[in-house]
Amino acid sequence: MNTNDITNNCTSCVGCGCSQCTGNRSGKLETYDYLYDIPETATTTVKESDKYVEVSFKNTRKGFYINSLNLPLEKGDLVAVEANPGHDIGTVSLTGKLVQIQMRNKRIKTDNPPLKVFRKAKPNDLERYKEAKSKEQWTMIRSRQIAKSLGLDMKIGDVEYQGDGLKAIFYYIADRRVDFRQLIRELANEFRIKVEMRQIGARQEAGLIGGIGPCGRQLCCSGWMTNFRSVSTNAARIQDISPNPQKLAGQCAKLKCCLNYEVNTYYEAQGLLPNKNTELRTQNGTYRHYKADILAQQITYVPIDSPRSMDEAVVISTDRAMEIIDMNNRGEEPYSLHSNTEDRHPLSYRKDSKDILVDSSLTRFDAPKKEQRSKRRKRNNRKKQAQGRQNQEKEAGQNQGSEKVIKGTAERSQQRTRKKGGRNQKRNQDQEAQPKQRTDNPTK
Repeated sequence: MNTNDITNNCTSCVGCGCSQCTGNRSGKLETYDYLYDIPETATTTVKESDKYVEVSFKNTRKGFYINSLNLPLEKGDLVAVEANPGHDIGTVSLTGKLVQIQMRNKRIKTDNPPLKVFRKAKPNDLERYKEAKSKEQWTMIRSRQIAKSLGLDMKIGDVEYQGDGLKAIFYYIADRRVDFRQLIRELANEFRIKVEMRQIGARQEAGLIGGIGPCGRQLCCSGWMTNFRSVSTNAARIQDISPNPQKLAGQCAKLKCCLNYEVNTYYEAQGLLPNKNTELRTQNGTYRHYKADILAQQITYVPIDSPRSMDEAVVISTDRAMEIIDMNNRGEEPYSLHSNTEDRHPLSYRKDSKDILVDSSLTRFDAPKKEQRSKRRKRNNRKKQAQGRQNQEKEAGQNQGSEKVIKGTAERSQQRTRKKGGRNQKRNQDQEAQPKQRTDNPTK
């Protein structure tokens, strides 16, 4: 097996520290070697002062080993390094003078006997390495089942096998202390390996898994952060960030680590702002604090009479606000927040400020609401007109039917009236003829 099949070395650059050059395709805790193109550090010969190399393993685990055999190592080389017991397989992620800087930053002492680099990985080493790595997923699932059967309140997040398959590291998460001595015995009997348990936190688990943050970049805990400081909601309050738990929490369900990045800058800038409860008195009226742009040192004041009306809001600088406060303390009142005399009129918030998010609106490509409403009205009007015509046609059909019924009824009544009138006329004629016959008989 060729080492290039696993490392997938970059052909466009040499040792720059990218994920392909280092063989670390996950890009976790990757170090950029900004000295790679300097002739002293680009040589393949190992100097006496640069014998240490940085070797990266699965996820974010790294180690520093001494190249006692003076092997010509470069970034991306798979090497067999000393482990307890046996050996481990890792990827060289950093060489040269930067290794000493990294060891100094991580406070790694060289007094103790350092671990050694045995050799570059051979095909047999790579076969055993690949076989051991193929067991990790099944081992993690099985170990979770064993821990659940023992009733342990813990979660096994990941399993990392050693390169020779003789040892495995089980990363677990637990809220409180767990007695896992029986679990270690069960795992050792089940997998026939040496077991090492390492407890990690929620942030470290997110770093092991990796991912993309809401900023669109790689997670800090996965890319470069190794020391996790506690984060409090006070950092969000100092930076005037909305206390929304869904927006303040990261993928680890904890407060985002980036809340601590600029908190010191905001804290220093807030010390230059006046007190929020201080009111500014002018000849035009009294103003109170509404909001502040901390980094730009701009403060927005609104009149006390209409505190929610932004039409009369005024934006001034911090220096101008402090100047007005000093004048008020001396018993003086300027003409307006912008000027001490009547030469200059106060400018409103709408005239001075510009909305920088207008061009970045998510709905800037959508049709205006007025057009949408007019189209909706026209469509509804057409539907109403069509429905009205249908109703008129139905009513016309019903009227025609009723007219026919009324006409037929009138004709029948007329026929009955004619028949009845004929019978009455005949009866009258018969009655008129009968008396004449009665008067004729006596004379005879």
